[in-house]
Amino acid sequence: MRLGLWLVAALLAARQLAAVLTTPPGERLTALETWVGPGGVLHVSGSLYDSTEYTGTPFSGLVLKPFTRSAEQALGWGWTFGTLLLVVALGTVAARALPRPVGRRTATLAAPAAVSLLMLSLPVRDTFWLGQTSVIPVLLVLLGCFAAPGRYAGGLLIGLAAALQPTLLLFAPLLWFTGRRRAATATGVTFAAATALAWAAMPRDSSTYWVHHLAGAGLGGPADDLANQSLHAALLRLGLHGLPEIGLFLLLGAAVLVLALRRAVRYAHDGQLLLAVSVTGCAAIVVSPTAWQHQLLWVLLSAVGRVGTRARDRLVWPVAVVLVMTLPATMMLPNMAFLHPVRDNVVLLAALAAATAVPFLSRASPCFRTPAPTPYAPPVPARLAAVPLLPFLRRVLIRPNLLLELLLIRVTYAAYAQVRLAATGGSNSAGRARAEEHARQILDLERLLHLDIEHAVNHAVAKVGWLREFFDFYYTSFHFAVPLTVLGLLYWRRPVDYRWARSALGFATLLALVGFWLYPLAPPRLMPGLGIIDTVHGVQDFSQPEYGTLTALTNQYAAMPSLHFGWSLWCGVVIALIAPRTWMKALGLLHPLFTLSAIVATGNHWLLDAAGGALVVGGGFALTYLLQGPRAREAVAPDGAAGSRPPLPDPGSVETGRPR
Repeated sequence: MRLGLWLVAALLAARQLAAVLTTPPGERLTALETWVGPGGVLHVSGSLYDSTEYTGTPFSGLVLKPFTRSAEQALGWGWTFGTLLLVVALGTVAARALPRPVGRRTATLAAPAAVSLLMLSLPVRDTFWLGQTSVIPVLLVLLGCFAAPGRYAGGLLIGLAAALQPTLLLFAPLLWFTGRRRAATATGVTFAAATALAWAAMPRDSSTYWVHHLAGAGLGGPADDLANQSLHAALLRLGLHGLPEIGLFLLLGAAVLVLALRRAVRYAHDGQLLLAVSVTGCAAIVVSPTAWQHQLLWVLLSAVGRVGTRARDRLVWPVAVVLVMTLPATMMLPNMAFLHPVRDNVVLLAALAAATAVPFLSRASPCFRTPAPTPYAPPVPARLAAVPLLPFLRRVLIRPNLLLELLLIRVTYAAYAQVRLAATGGSNSAGRARAEEHARQILDLERLLHLDIEHAVNHAVAKVGWLREFFDFYYTSFHFAVPLTVLGLLYWRRPVDYRWARSALGFATLLALVGFWLYPLAPPRLMPGLGIIDTVHGVQDFSQPEYGTLTALTNQYAAMPSLHFGWSLWCGVVIALIAPRTWMKALGLLHPLFTLSAIVATGNHWLLDAAGGALVVGGGFALTYLLQGPRAREAVAPDGAAGSRPPLPDPGSVETGRPR
């Protein structure tokens, strides 16, 4: 397994190198090009900060200038491979710094897993792409805390890191309050000496950086840019400016520093020095005037902290951190105006939470190594002898963690949307001819089966105003609302059934994705010459390669199978099986009927698309039955005998795993 993980890390590294080195020279390593390329700021005789494109400290400029010629000659290969070696070293040091005792499996797999996560993280990918040096300060701090021999060497390394990134001076009080006072002193002296050396060599640049720009504030892009994930930038994005913003920033920054350092010292005394280092680094992100994306690696390191006394909660924090640090914020949260303050500051909020609020467990806690177990129902036999039940699909008698469910559902849907759009080459025009050819095949098959009713139904509905408005509203409003409502009610009232129903929906969606990829299909409304009225989106201009109001958002040719009908059928089946009243079951079954009428009447699907949707939903339920066993009609105590039939559970008691 260790060899396999190192192979994964190597493949990720090769992919990253290929992505950088195969990009045209003018589009890659732009930051490095700005520094050392022809006409770069490190070549000029004037100030480094004349163009505000150079954002490093004067000391970093002083260090980089002697390497200007060699860096220019090896611009690309040398710098990229050097960055790769730094990332591998960083992952290895972080893996060796895990709090003791460390299990054999963890010790074996930690290093390749850490390197793989670093390769996937947005800061490292940004560092590779821009040619930044932001991995170096993080590595220097970790080496200073965990690998440097003697009493002063660690402080020397951390001082050099602070000379490159001034907010890392926060590690000096961490060293001081954890008993490494000589190292803390060495940190301050090294930082002062390096800064003084740069001031003596480049007095004008040092004055510009430290006095005019207040330790780099205002350099680079606009301070309120979304790439700046500091508290200062967040306040600017919220509309605060001038003295009120500065005063609030200083007040909140001081509170964050006090809380974060107290927590970091406590974790260091508890034997979790790596967690203490990551908490301090997260505080440095928050209080820095500018914290660009390539400087945010400290948040990823905070995943080593353990949160939650129950096994079902243990994965929430590391999963949230990994998602935040590896996926764009637009994939984490939907594009809704009231969520923009959260979406625009998601990395800052993660850093702020790690520094001040997340209740990381102490090693003295009995749940640190052995969390409270999750109650499981007795295992059921596999449906087929050759197909074992998947362990992570075992029937659990309690609700899954809500935050983890929301994160996974949102990220899964975002990935589904991206793959769905990529099925036609990333644009609708790329797959237009193929999709229209497939549509003609579907129409011919429907004519053969005497099912070609789309044109007649569409024109009949379009002539009746209230009926047209009803189906338009039903098509646009109920597709997401009803499945989310069903999932929410199941989570709240029937947690055992929630897991079964959610798995079936997930499998059905994955099967539909295969259909979108293999068989792009134009809906009736996008078929030239067919005469279908697009009642929802308006008149289409078929002379344009890209047309329709939604072409920029989704793949218009993902019509087979119809998930509009598939998800509605899933809702109908689940409601019919679980609802306690007959009228509820009937109402649930009406939803797929109305959806089928809506998708045909509005011209958005062929009738056979609904048949495809029914097939993938049936496949989803079949895979769930095959891999997870039959639906639980009653909750079973985790220590009960297999085949026992206790009474139906009370929803409140199911949460605790106790039978009624």
